[in-house]
Amino acid sequence: MAVNVPGVIVMVVFYLLVLGTGIWASFKSRRKQKESGATGMEMVLLGNRSINVVVGVFTMTATWVGGGFITGTVEMVYTPSMGLTWTLVLLIAYSTTFVLGGLVFAKPMRDRNFVTMLDPFQIKYGNVMTTALSLVSLFIDVIWVPTTLMGLGGIMSVVLDLPFSLCIWISAAVVITYTLMGGLYSVAYTDVIQLVLIFCSLWVCVPFALTNPSTLDISQTLMNNTLNAPWALGGLACQVVFQRILSASSSTTAKISCFSAAFFILVFGVPLILLGAAASSTDWNQTTYGSPSPYERGEAAIVLPITLQHLTPTFISIIGIGCVAAAAMSSGDSALLSAASVFTSNIYKNILRPQASQREIPWVIRASVVVVGVVGTSLTYFRNSVIVFWFFGSEMGYIIVFPQLFCVLFFNISNGYGAIMGVLVALMLKLLSGDPLLGLESVLHFPGCTLEDGVYVQYAPVKTISMLSSFAAILLFSYLASVLFNKGVLPEKWDVYKVKAQHSPVPLSPVGGVTEEDEGKTEDQNLCEVS
Repeated sequence: MAVNVPGVIVMVVFYLLVLGTGIWASFKSRRKQKESGATGMEMVLLGNRSINVVVGVFTMTATWVGGGFITGTVEMVYTPSMGLTWTLVLLIAYSTTFVLGGLVFAKPMRDRNFVTMLDPFQIKYGNVMTTALSLVSLFIDVIWVPTTLMGLGGIMSVVLDLPFSLCIWISAAVVITYTLMGGLYSVAYTDVIQLVLIFCSLWVCVPFALTNPSTLDISQTLMNNTLNAPWALGGLACQVVFQRILSASSSTTAKISCFSAAFFILVFGVPLILLGAAASSTDWNQTTYGSPSPYERGEAAIVLPITLQHLTPTFISIIGIGCVAAAAMSSGDSALLSAASVFTSNIYKNILRPQASQREIPWVIRASVVVVGVVGTSLTYFRNSVIVFWFFGSEMGYIIVFPQLFCVLFFNISNGYGAIMGVLVALMLKLLSGDPLLGLESVLHFPGCTLEDGVYVQYAPVKTISMLSSFAAILLFSYLASVLFNKGVLPEKWDVYKVKAQHSPVPLSPVGGVTEEDEGKTEDQNLCEVS
Protein backbone atom coordinates (compact mmCIF):
# COMPACT_ATOMS: atom_id res chain seq x y z
CA MET A 1 0.00 0.00 0.00
CA ALA A 2 1.43 3.35 -1.10
CA VAL A 3 1.38 6.57 0.86
CA ASN A 4 -2.00 8.33 0.61
CA VAL A 5 -0.76 11.52 -1.08
CA PRO A 6 -4.11 13.43 -1.05
CA GLY A 7 -4.45 12.62 2.64
CA VAL A 8 -0.95 13.89 3.38
CA ILE A 9 -1.70 17.14 1.54
CA VAL A 10 -4.91 17.64 3.51
CA MET A 11 -3.07 17.04 6.80
CA VAL A 12 -0.34 19.53 5.86
CA VAL A 13 -2.98 22.17 5.16
CA PHE A 14 -4.70 21.38 8.43
CA TYR A 15 -1.48 21.60 10.44
CA LEU A 16 -0.63 24.93 8.81
CA LEU A 17 -4.10 26.23 9.73
CA VAL A 18 -3.68 25.26 13.37
CA LEU A 19 -0.10 26.52 13.52
CA GLY A 20 -1.10 29.80 11.90
CA THR A 21 -3.87 30.28 14.45
CA GLY A 22 -1.44 29.61 17.27
CA ILE A 23 1.08 32.12 15.88
CA TRP A 24 -1.64 34.77 15.49
CA ALA A 25 -2.74 34.15 19.09
CA SER A 26 0.85 34.51 20.31
CA PHE A 27 1.04 38.03 18.79
CA LYS A 28 -2.31 38.82 20.38
CA SER A 29 -0.95 37.62 23.73
CA ARG A 30 2.11 39.86 23.52
CA ARG A 31 0.00 42.87 22.58
CA LYS A 32 -2.36 42.25 25.49
CA GLN A 33 0.58 41.90 27.88
CA LYS A 34 2.00 45.27 26.83
CA GLU A 35 -1.40 46.93 27.23
CA SER A 36 -2.16 45.45 30.63
CA GLY A 37 1.33 45.28 32.11
CA ALA A 38 0.71 41.69 33.22
CA THR A 39 3.57 39.52 34.47
CA GLY A 40 5.06 36.86 32.24
CA MET A 41 3.67 34.02 34.35
CA GLU A 42 0.13 35.44 34.48
CA MET A 43 0.10 36.01 30.72
CA VAL A 44 1.60 32.71 29.60
CA LEU A 45 -0.17 30.41 32.04
CA LEU A 46 -3.52 32.18 32.53
CA GLY A 47 -3.88 34.61 29.64
CA ASN A 48 -3.97 37.48 32.17
CA ARG A 49 -7.24 35.97 33.46
CA SER A 50 -9.11 37.55 30.55
CA ILE A 51 -10.57 34.56 28.67
CA ASN A 52 -14.17 35.41 27.71
CA VAL A 53 -17.21 33.15 27.78
CA VAL A 54 -17.15 32.02 24.14
CA VAL A 55 -13.47 31.09 24.04
CA GLY A 56 -13.77 29.68 27.57
CA VAL A 57 -16.50 27.25 26.55
CA PHE A 58 -14.48 26.02 23.57
CA THR A 59 -11.22 25.55 25.45
CA MET A 60 -12.91 23.93 28.47
CA THR A 61 -14.62 21.37 26.23
CA ALA A 62 -11.45 20.78 24.21
CA THR A 63 -9.51 19.76 27.33
CA TRP A 64 -11.57 16.57 27.47
CA VAL A 65 -12.43 15.94 23.81
CA GLY A 66 -9.00 14.67 22.88
CA GLY A 67 -7.51 11.86 20.84
CA GLY A 68 -7.86 9.45 23.75
CA PHE A 69 -11.50 10.46 24.28
CA ILE A 70 -12.41 9.92 20.62
CA THR A 71 -10.58 6.65 19.95
CA GLY A 72 -11.22 5.34 23.46
CA THR A 73 -14.98 5.97 23.30
CA VAL A 74 -15.30 4.14 19.98
CA GLU A 75 -13.19 1.31 21.39
CA MET A 76 -15.42 1.03 24.46
CA VAL A 77 -18.61 0.81 22.41
CA TYR A 78 -17.01 -1.82 20.16
CA THR A 79 -15.47 -3.98 22.91
CA PRO A 80 -17.95 -6.71 24.03
CA SER A 81 -16.95 -6.52 27.71
CA MET A 82 -17.79 -2.80 27.82
CA GLY A 83 -20.38 -1.79 25.27
CA LEU A 84 -22.92 1.02 25.23
CA THR A 85 -23.92 0.93 28.88
CA TRP A 86 -20.43 1.54 30.24
CA THR A 87 -19.80 4.17 27.58
CA LEU A 88 -22.96 6.09 28.47
CA VAL A 89 -22.23 6.00 32.17
CA LEU A 90 -18.69 7.23 31.56
CA LEU A 91 -19.92 10.09 29.38
CA ILE A 92 -22.45 11.07 32.04
CA ALA A 93 -19.73 10.82 34.68
CA TYR A 94 -17.44 13.15 32.73
CA SER A 95 -20.33 15.55 32.19
CA THR A 96 -21.06 15.45 35.91
CA THR A 97 -17.42 16.34 36.53
CA PHE A 98 -17.86 19.69 34.82
CA VAL A 99 -21.21 20.34 36.50
CA LEU A 100 -19.68 19.81 39.94
CA GLY A 101 -16.66 21.86 38.92
CA GLY A 102 -18.94 24.78 38.13
CA LEU A 103 -21.10 24.37 41.22
CA VAL A 104 -18.45 23.63 43.83
CA PHE A 105 -14.96 24.66 42.73
CA ALA A 106 -15.20 27.47 40.17
CA LYS A 107 -16.06 30.33 42.53
CA PRO A 108 -13.66 29.62 45.45
CA MET A 109 -10.74 28.87 43.11
CA ARG A 110 -11.26 31.80 40.75
CA ASP A 111 -12.15 34.38 43.41
CA ARG A 112 -8.94 33.62 45.33
CA ASN A 113 -6.85 34.17 42.19
CA PHE A 114 -4.80 30.99 42.44
CA VAL A 115 -2.28 30.28 39.70
CA THR A 116 -2.68 26.47 39.87
CA MET A 117 -4.94 24.09 41.76
CA LEU A 118 -2.00 23.21 44.04
CA ASP A 119 -1.66 26.72 45.49
CA PRO A 120 -3.97 26.05 48.47
CA PHE A 121 -1.76 23.09 49.41
CA GLN A 122 1.32 25.32 49.23
CA ILE A 123 -0.28 27.78 51.63
CA LYS A 124 -1.67 25.32 54.15
CA TYR A 125 0.60 22.27 54.05
CA GLY A 126 3.93 23.74 52.98
CA ASN A 127 6.45 22.60 50.40
CA VAL A 128 6.90 18.91 51.19
CA MET A 129 3.29 17.82 50.75
CA THR A 130 2.81 20.19 47.83
CA THR A 131 5.82 18.68 46.06
CA ALA A 132 4.38 15.17 46.45
CA LEU A 133 0.98 16.20 45.08
CA SER A 134 2.69 18.23 42.33
CA LEU A 135 4.49 15.09 41.19
CA VAL A 136 1.17 13.24 40.99
CA SER A 137 -0.29 16.09 38.95
CA LEU A 138 2.76 16.13 36.67
CA PHE A 139 2.47 12.37 36.19
CA ILE A 140 -1.17 12.73 35.15
CA ASP A 141 -0.29 15.43 32.62
CA VAL A 142 2.69 13.55 31.21
CA ILE A 143 0.72 10.36 30.54
CA TRP A 144 -2.12 12.45 29.12
CA VAL A 145 0.19 13.40 26.22
CA PRO A 146 0.70 9.86 24.84
CA THR A 147 -3.00 9.14 25.39
CA THR A 148 -3.96 11.87 22.95
CA LEU A 149 -1.14 11.27 20.48
CA MET A 150 -1.60 7.49 20.28
CA GLY A 151 -5.11 7.93 18.94
CA LEU A 152 -3.79 10.26 16.26
CA GLY A 153 -0.82 8.07 15.35
CA GLY A 154 -3.04 5.01 15.03
CA ILE A 155 -5.39 6.67 12.58
CA MET A 156 -2.73 8.37 10.46
CA SER A 157 -0.60 5.24 10.20
CA VAL A 158 -3.58 3.10 9.13
CA VAL A 159 -5.31 5.48 6.73
CA LEU A 160 -2.30 7.38 5.31
CA ASP A 161 0.08 4.41 5.48
CA LEU A 162 2.72 6.53 7.21
CA PRO A 163 5.00 5.27 10.02
CA PHE A 164 3.34 5.46 13.44
CA SER A 165 6.25 7.29 15.08
CA LEU A 166 6.56 9.82 12.24
CA CYS A 167 2.89 10.81 12.53
CA ILE A 168 3.16 11.27 16.27
CA TRP A 169 6.40 13.26 16.32
CA ILE A 170 5.26 15.67 13.59
CA SER A 171 2.01 16.30 15.46
CA ALA A 172 3.85 16.75 18.76
CA ALA A 173 6.25 19.22 17.14
CA VAL A 174 3.36 21.37 15.91
CA VAL A 175 1.68 21.35 19.34
CA ILE A 176 4.89 22.17 21.19
CA THR A 177 5.69 25.01 18.77
CA TYR A 178 2.48 27.00 19.11
CA THR A 179 2.25 26.31 22.86
CA LEU A 180 5.76 27.73 23.27
CA MET A 181 4.95 30.82 21.26
CA GLY A 182 1.71 31.96 22.85
CA GLY A 183 0.99 30.03 26.03
CA LEU A 184 -2.66 29.88 27.06
CA TYR A 185 -3.75 32.36 24.40
CA SER A 186 -2.44 30.12 21.60
CA VAL A 187 -3.89 27.02 23.26
CA ALA A 188 -7.32 28.60 23.80
CA TYR A 189 -7.74 30.07 20.33
CA THR A 190 -6.51 26.96 18.52
CA ASP A 191 -9.04 25.02 20.62
CA VAL A 192 -11.81 27.00 18.91
CA ILE A 193 -10.64 25.95 15.44
CA GLN A 194 -9.95 22.38 16.52
CA LEU A 195 -13.31 21.82 18.20
CA VAL A 196 -15.23 23.05 15.16
CA LEU A 197 -13.22 20.68 12.94
CA ILE A 198 -13.80 17.76 15.31
CA PHE A 199 -17.57 18.24 15.39
CA CYS A 200 -17.97 18.65 11.62
CA SER A 201 -15.60 15.80 10.75
CA LEU A 202 -17.30 13.27 13.03
CA TRP A 203 -20.76 13.90 11.63
CA VAL A 204 -19.49 13.73 8.05
CA CYS A 205 -18.10 10.24 8.72
CA VAL A 206 -21.10 8.77 10.59
CA PRO A 207 -23.61 8.38 7.68
CA PHE A 208 -21.07 6.61 5.47
CA ALA A 209 -20.12 4.15 8.22
CA LEU A 210 -23.76 3.37 9.08
CA THR A 211 -24.91 2.93 5.47
CA ASN A 212 -22.05 0.72 4.33
CA PRO A 213 -23.45 -2.55 2.84
CA SER A 214 -21.36 -4.58 5.30
CA THR A 215 -22.90 -2.88 8.33
CA LEU A 216 -25.97 -4.47 9.88
CA ASP A 217 -28.75 -2.80 11.88
CA ILE A 218 -26.97 -1.21 14.85
CA SER A 219 -30.01 -1.71 17.11
CA GLN A 220 -29.17 -5.42 17.18
CA THR A 221 -25.58 -4.99 18.38
CA LEU A 222 -25.54 -1.66 20.20
CA MET A 223 -26.09 -3.24 23.63
CA ASN A 224 -23.03 -5.35 24.45
CA ASN A 225 -22.16 -6.90 27.78
CA THR A 226 -21.07 -4.57 30.54
CA LEU A 227 -18.46 -5.02 33.22
CA ASN A 228 -18.08 -3.20 36.52
CA ALA A 229 -19.37 0.23 37.50
CA PRO A 230 -17.17 3.17 36.57
CA TRP A 231 -16.07 6.09 38.65
CA ALA A 232 -16.45 9.82 38.15
CA LEU A 233 -14.86 13.07 39.32
CA GLY A 234 -11.35 12.18 38.14
CA GLY A 235 -11.36 15.29 35.98
CA LEU A 236 -11.78 17.49 39.04
CA ALA A 237 -8.27 16.52 40.06
CA CYS A 238 -6.72 17.67 36.77
CA GLN A 239 -4.84 20.95 36.45
CA VAL A 240 -5.99 21.24 32.81
CA VAL A 241 -9.55 21.86 34.01
CA PHE A 242 -8.59 24.31 36.75
CA GLN A 243 -6.31 26.20 34.36
CA ARG A 244 -9.43 27.13 32.37
CA ILE A 245 -11.31 28.06 35.53
CA LEU A 246 -8.46 30.25 36.78
CA SER A 247 -7.96 31.94 33.39
CA ALA A 248 -11.62 32.99 33.10
CA SER A 249 -12.37 36.70 33.25
CA SER A 250 -14.62 36.12 36.30
CA SER A 251 -16.03 33.34 38.47
CA THR A 252 -19.32 33.64 36.55
CA THR A 253 -17.50 33.05 33.27
CA ALA A 254 -15.76 30.05 34.82
CA LYS A 255 -19.09 28.57 35.90
CA ILE A 256 -20.69 29.06 32.49
CA SER A 257 -17.69 27.42 30.82
CA CYS A 258 -17.98 24.38 33.10
CA PHE A 259 -21.74 23.97 32.62
CA SER A 260 -21.45 24.37 28.84
CA ALA A 261 -18.62 21.83 28.64
CA ALA A 262 -20.79 19.36 30.58
CA PHE A 263 -23.40 19.59 27.81
CA PHE A 264 -21.00 19.49 24.87
CA ILE A 265 -19.20 16.41 26.22
CA LEU A 266 -22.47 14.50 25.73
CA VAL A 267 -23.01 16.05 22.30
CA PHE A 268 -19.59 14.94 21.08
CA GLY A 269 -20.23 11.45 22.45
CA VAL A 270 -23.17 10.81 20.10
CA PRO A 271 -21.27 10.42 16.80
CA LEU A 272 -18.58 8.38 18.57
CA ILE A 273 -21.19 5.95 19.89
CA LEU A 274 -22.65 5.60 16.39
CA LEU A 275 -19.23 4.88 14.88
CA GLY A 276 -18.55 2.28 17.58
CA ALA A 277 -21.95 0.71 16.94
CA ALA A 278 -21.23 0.58 13.22
CA ALA A 279 -17.96 -1.24 13.90
CA SER A 280 -19.78 -3.71 16.19
CA SER A 281 -22.45 -4.33 13.54
CA THR A 282 -20.11 -4.90 10.61
CA ASP A 283 -19.50 -8.26 8.96
CA TRP A 284 -15.78 -7.65 8.50
CA ASN A 285 -15.45 -10.63 6.18
CA GLN A 286 -17.42 -8.65 3.59
CA THR A 287 -15.03 -5.71 3.76
CA THR A 288 -11.51 -5.20 2.46
CA TYR A 289 -10.32 -5.73 6.05
CA GLY A 290 -11.37 -9.39 5.96
CA SER A 291 -11.76 -11.94 8.73
CA PRO A 292 -11.21 -12.28 11.70
CA SER A 293 -12.61 -9.07 13.19
CA PRO A 294 -10.46 -6.30 14.73
CA TYR A 295 -11.42 -7.52 18.22
CA GLU A 296 -10.30 -11.07 17.46
CA ARG A 297 -7.02 -9.77 16.05
CA GLY A 298 -6.38 -7.70 19.18
CA GLU A 299 -6.82 -4.44 17.27
CA ALA A 300 -9.79 -3.04 19.17
CA ALA A 301 -7.68 -0.05 20.22
CA ILE A 302 -7.48 1.11 16.59
CA VAL A 303 -11.01 0.16 15.57
CA LEU A 304 -11.80 3.80 14.71
CA PRO A 305 -9.17 4.14 11.95
CA ILE A 306 -10.06 0.66 10.70
CA THR A 307 -13.71 1.70 10.51
CA LEU A 308 -12.86 4.91 8.67
CA GLN A 309 -10.59 3.11 6.21
CA HIS A 310 -12.86 0.19 5.34
CA LEU A 311 -16.39 1.56 5.83
CA THR A 312 -16.07 5.05 4.35
CA PRO A 313 -14.80 6.45 1.02
CA THR A 314 -11.17 7.55 0.92
CA PHE A 315 -11.87 11.29 1.01
CA ILE A 316 -14.19 10.82 4.01
CA SER A 317 -11.57 8.83 5.93
CA ILE A 318 -9.14 11.69 5.35
CA ILE A 319 -11.65 14.07 6.93
CA GLY A 320 -11.84 11.68 9.87
CA ILE A 321 -8.08 11.92 10.27
CA GLY A 322 -8.39 15.68 10.54
CA CYS A 323 -10.96 15.17 13.28
CA VAL A 324 -8.66 13.06 15.44
CA ALA A 325 -5.65 15.26 14.71
CA ALA A 326 -7.61 18.26 15.96
CA ALA A 327 -8.67 16.35 19.06
CA ALA A 328 -5.15 15.17 19.82
CA MET A 329 -3.77 18.68 19.56
CA SER A 330 -6.55 20.25 21.61
CA SER A 331 -5.84 18.00 24.58
CA GLY A 332 -2.11 17.63 24.01
CA ASP A 333 -1.43 21.36 24.27
CA SER A 334 -3.57 21.53 27.41
CA ALA A 335 -1.48 18.83 29.09
CA LEU A 336 1.78 20.54 28.12
CA LEU A 337 0.74 23.90 29.54
CA SER A 338 -0.78 22.28 32.62
CA ALA A 339 2.44 20.46 33.50
CA ALA A 340 4.47 23.62 32.84
CA SER A 341 2.17 25.56 35.18
CA VAL A 342 2.57 23.15 38.08
CA PHE A 343 6.32 22.80 37.72
CA THR A 344 7.02 26.50 37.23
CA SER A 345 4.67 27.92 39.84
CA ASN A 346 4.59 25.29 42.59
CA ILE A 347 8.03 23.70 42.32
CA TYR A 348 10.46 26.07 40.60
CA LYS A 349 9.28 29.48 41.78
CA ASN A 350 7.99 28.56 45.24
CA ILE A 351 10.56 25.90 46.21
CA LEU A 352 13.65 25.74 44.01
CA ARG A 353 14.16 29.45 43.18
CA PRO A 354 11.86 31.80 45.11
CA GLN A 355 14.04 34.69 43.92
CA ALA A 356 13.44 33.90 40.22
CA SER A 357 12.88 37.05 38.14
CA GLN A 358 9.94 37.78 35.86
CA ARG A 359 12.23 37.46 32.83
CA GLU A 360 13.43 34.03 33.97
CA ILE A 361 9.99 32.50 34.53
CA PRO A 362 8.83 32.48 30.87
CA TRP A 363 11.98 30.59 29.90
CA VAL A 364 11.33 28.01 32.62
CA ILE A 365 7.81 27.59 31.26
CA ARG A 366 9.11 27.06 27.73
CA ALA A 367 11.70 24.54 28.89
CA SER A 368 9.01 22.66 30.84
CA VAL A 369 6.76 22.51 27.76
CA VAL A 370 9.57 21.03 25.66
CA VAL A 371 10.60 18.46 28.28
CA VAL A 372 7.03 17.29 28.96
CA GLY A 373 6.34 17.18 25.22
CA VAL A 374 9.40 15.05 24.47
CA VAL A 375 8.90 12.69 27.44
CA GLY A 376 5.17 12.31 26.81
CA THR A 377 5.66 11.68 23.10
CA SER A 378 8.36 9.10 23.84
CA LEU A 379 5.85 7.13 25.93
CA THR A 380 3.81 6.45 22.79
CA TYR A 381 6.22 3.61 22.05
CA PHE A 382 4.29 1.64 24.68
CA ARG A 383 1.51 1.02 22.18
CA ASN A 384 -1.08 -0.68 24.38
CA SER A 385 -4.74 0.26 24.44
CA VAL A 386 -5.29 4.00 24.82
CA ILE A 387 -7.81 3.17 27.55
CA VAL A 388 -5.01 1.91 29.83
CA PHE A 389 -3.28 5.30 29.88
CA TRP A 390 -6.56 7.17 29.98
CA PHE A 391 -7.95 5.23 32.94
CA PHE A 392 -4.79 5.05 34.99
CA GLY A 393 -4.21 8.80 34.95
CA SER A 394 -7.80 9.53 35.93
CA GLU A 395 -7.67 6.92 38.70
CA MET A 396 -4.66 8.61 40.29
CA GLY A 397 -6.41 11.93 40.26
CA TYR A 398 -9.67 10.48 41.52
CA ILE A 399 -8.45 8.49 44.52
CA ILE A 400 -5.51 10.72 45.58
CA VAL A 401 -5.79 14.34 44.43
CA PHE A 402 -9.57 14.89 44.45
CA PRO A 403 -10.20 14.16 48.17
CA GLN A 404 -7.10 16.20 49.06
CA LEU A 405 -8.31 19.20 47.07
CA PHE A 406 -11.82 19.06 48.49
CA CYS A 407 -10.56 18.91 52.06
CA VAL A 408 -7.97 21.69 51.74
CA LEU A 409 -10.57 24.03 50.23
CA PHE A 410 -13.61 23.32 52.37
CA PHE A 411 -12.42 21.91 55.71
CA ASN A 412 -10.33 24.08 58.03
CA ILE A 413 -9.51 21.06 60.19
CA SER A 414 -7.46 19.44 57.42
CA ASN A 415 -3.69 19.53 57.89
CA GLY A 416 -0.49 17.95 56.59
CA TYR A 417 -0.71 14.89 58.85
CA GLY A 418 -4.17 14.00 57.61
CA ALA A 419 -3.09 14.64 54.02
CA ILE A 420 -0.22 12.16 54.32
CA MET A 421 -2.46 9.48 55.80
CA GLY A 422 -5.04 10.11 53.08
CA VAL A 423 -2.46 9.41 50.39
CA LEU A 424 -1.23 6.26 52.16
CA VAL A 425 -4.74 4.89 52.67
CA ALA A 426 -5.67 5.50 49.03
CA LEU A 427 -2.53 3.83 47.71
CA MET A 428 -2.84 0.87 50.08
CA LEU A 429 -6.45 0.15 49.05
CA LYS A 430 -5.58 0.63 45.40
CA LEU A 431 -2.71 -1.87 45.51
CA LEU A 432 -4.39 -4.44 47.75
CA SER A 433 -7.65 -4.51 45.77
CA GLY A 434 -5.75 -5.45 42.60
CA ASP A 435 -5.76 -3.96 39.12
CA PRO A 436 -5.91 -6.06 35.94
CA LEU A 437 -4.53 -3.14 33.89
CA LEU A 438 -1.35 -3.17 36.01
CA GLY A 439 -1.23 -6.93 36.50
CA LEU A 440 -1.90 -6.71 40.25
CA GLU A 441 -3.79 -9.58 41.89
CA SER A 442 -6.47 -8.92 44.49
CA VAL A 443 -5.37 -9.37 48.10
CA LEU A 444 -8.26 -7.48 49.66
CA HIS A 445 -11.60 -8.91 48.52
CA PHE A 446 -14.56 -6.55 48.72
CA PRO A 447 -18.17 -7.85 48.78
CA GLY A 448 -19.06 -9.28 45.39
CA CYS A 449 -15.49 -10.26 44.52
CA THR A 450 -15.61 -13.51 42.53
CA LEU A 451 -13.07 -15.96 41.16
CA GLU A 452 -13.31 -16.14 37.36
CA ASP A 453 -10.91 -18.29 35.34
CA GLY A 454 -8.49 -18.36 38.26
CA VAL A 455 -8.48 -14.56 38.69
CA TYR A 456 -10.36 -12.56 41.34
CA VAL A 457 -12.59 -9.90 39.80
CA GLN A 458 -13.82 -6.97 41.92
CA TYR A 459 -17.43 -5.96 41.23
CA ALA A 460 -17.62 -3.46 44.09
CA PRO A 461 -16.86 0.23 43.28
CA VAL A 462 -13.26 -0.15 44.49
CA LYS A 463 -12.05 3.22 43.25
CA THR A 464 -14.89 5.08 44.92
CA ILE A 465 -14.28 3.15 48.14
CA SER A 466 -10.59 4.14 47.96
CA MET A 467 -11.48 7.79 47.36
CA LEU A 468 -13.98 7.93 50.23
CA SER A 469 -11.57 6.12 52.55
CA SER A 470 -8.87 8.66 51.69
CA PHE A 471 -11.33 11.49 52.37
CA ALA A 472 -12.27 10.03 55.75
CA ALA A 473 -8.61 9.41 56.65
CA ILE A 474 -7.67 13.02 55.88
CA LEU A 475 -10.33 14.41 58.21
CA LEU A 476 -9.90 11.80 60.95
CA PHE A 477 -6.11 12.00 61.25
CA SER A 478 -6.16 15.78 60.84
CA TYR A 479 -8.53 16.03 63.79
CA LEU A 480 -6.48 13.58 65.86
CA ALA A 481 -3.26 15.48 65.16
CA SER A 482 -4.95 18.74 66.07
CA VAL A 483 -6.17 17.31 69.37
CA LEU A 484 -2.84 15.69 70.28
CA PHE A 485 -0.80 18.83 69.69
CA ASN A 486 -3.26 21.34 71.10
CA LYS A 487 -3.89 19.28 74.25
CA GLY A 488 -0.17 18.94 74.85
CA VAL A 489 -0.17 15.15 74.47
CA LEU A 490 2.59 15.50 71.89
CA PRO A 491 5.35 18.13 72.32
CA GLU A 492 5.14 21.20 70.12
CA LYS A 493 8.67 20.62 68.79
CA TRP A 494 7.32 17.54 66.96
CA ASP A 495 4.69 19.64 65.18
CA VAL A 496 6.25 19.78 61.72
CA TYR A 497 3.11 21.19 60.06
CA LYS A 498 2.49 23.77 62.82
CA VAL A 499 -1.01 22.52 63.59
CA LYS A 500 -1.09 24.29 66.94
CA ALA A 501 -0.24 27.59 65.29
CA GLN A 502 -2.99 27.16 62.70
CA HIS A 503 -5.99 26.56 64.90
CA SER A 504 -7.38 24.72 67.90
CA PRO A 505 -9.54 21.59 67.53
CA VAL A 506 -12.89 22.36 65.91
CA PRO A 507 -15.81 20.21 64.73
CA LEU A 508 -15.42 18.63 61.28
CA SER A 509 -17.61 21.16 59.48
CA PRO A 510 -16.99 22.87 56.14
CA VAL A 511 -15.35 26.27 56.01
CA GLY A 512 -17.89 29.05 56.35
CA GLY A 513 -19.86 27.56 59.23
CA VAL A 514 -20.79 29.67 62.26
CA THR A 515 -18.11 28.15 64.48
CA GLU A 516 -15.38 28.82 61.89
CA GLU A 517 -16.44 32.22 60.59
CA ASP A 518 -13.52 34.25 61.91
CA GLU A 519 -11.02 31.58 60.95
CA GLY A 520 -12.51 31.33 57.49
CA LYS A 521 -11.97 35.06 56.93
CA THR A 522 -8.33 34.79 57.95
CA GLU A 523 -7.92 31.74 55.67
CA ASP A 524 -9.37 33.66 52.71
CA GLN A 525 -6.96 36.55 53.26
CA ASN A 526 -3.99 34.18 53.41
CA LEU A 527 -5.10 32.26 50.34
CA CYS A 528 -5.33 35.42 48.26
CA GLU A 529 -1.66 36.16 48.91
CA VAL A 530 -0.49 33.22 46.77
CA SER A 531 -1.15 35.06 43.56
